[in-house]
Amino acid sequence: MTAQTTSIHFTLGSRRLLSVPRHLTPLAFSLEQALAGCIPQAEPMDEHDGYRVLSAPTSLVDAVANTYPGYIMGGRQDYRRFYIDMSCSYEDYLARFSGKTRSTLRRKQRKLAKEAGNSYAITEHRTPAEVEAFLAHALPLSAQTYQARLLDAGLPDDKGSRQAMLERAEAGQIRCFLLHAAGKAIAYLALPVAGPTLVYAHLGYHPDWARLSPGTVLHMEALDRLFAEQCYRYFDFTEGEGAHKAMFGTDSVDCASFLLLKGDVANRLLLGSLAAFDTSVAAARTIAAKSGALAQARKLLRA
Repeated sequence: MTAQTTSIHFTLGSRRLLSVPRHLTPLAFSLEQALAGCIPQAEPMDEHDGYRVLSAPTSLVDAVANTYPGYIMGGRQDYRRFYIDMSCSYEDYLARFSGKTRSTLRRKQRKLAKEAGNSYAITEHRTPAEVEAFLAHALPLSAQTYQARLLDAGLPDDKGSRQAMLERAEAGQIRCFLLHAAGKAIAYLALPVAGPTLVYAHLGYHPDWARLSPGTVLHMEALDRLFAEQCYRYFDFTEGEGAHKAMFGTDSVDCASFLLLKGDVANRLLLGSLAAFDTSVAAARTIAAKSGALAQARKLLRA
């Protein structure tokens, strides 16, 4: 495992006001490790600024920090890591939703089909040639999404990422889907495969179709096909929360992501500044929520 240049962000809403680079070694818990309470191993390194720990079970946070004496913790984010237990059938999975939710999901599918001329199509991509075709449609689409424009969180468009996806395709370790409507691709979903687990890596859709929930429609159609294959144990939504993950997930594990930086003066100042900034933003958000100004502020930040 090698260190990577990673930006530590000072974020206000969806806007990144400042980014400070550090050379960090990733220490990521797989879903299986998080569920089993196993700490992944990282090689000791001298030429780095620290570790970026992702999705550590909250019960193991102190144990992880104690594994690296001389490093200081900061930028901690706590969340529920949602996942789908795919040991059942798709019909059993749908049964966990309320009747109202199932009706809403079916209505989204019908509404999208009607808008697209009473039809839409889903294409699957898993071989190297198919993934190349997927990228040809998905990359231009990703560049138009809110995630790519404001958060730098779209589908990666660099040579290394493309090669990694093609190598996964060669090994049979990726599943990609496109939703086509009105003669063009309007949503994409990319799912790397890690052992028995599908990893929710990238979902995006054209903003002009957002009111028709194409991401939700594509996700449901893909799950229908993936459940039918009976090849996977879990669908992992990875770090971070959100209404989409909470609705589709069947289970969750309490996790935290954080930084472990070498305890020099520069890093102590960085983490101290980040903590003060995040505290002030949280306080301002609380005040705005109580005053009713939070919704308006979010609209302005996304403009």
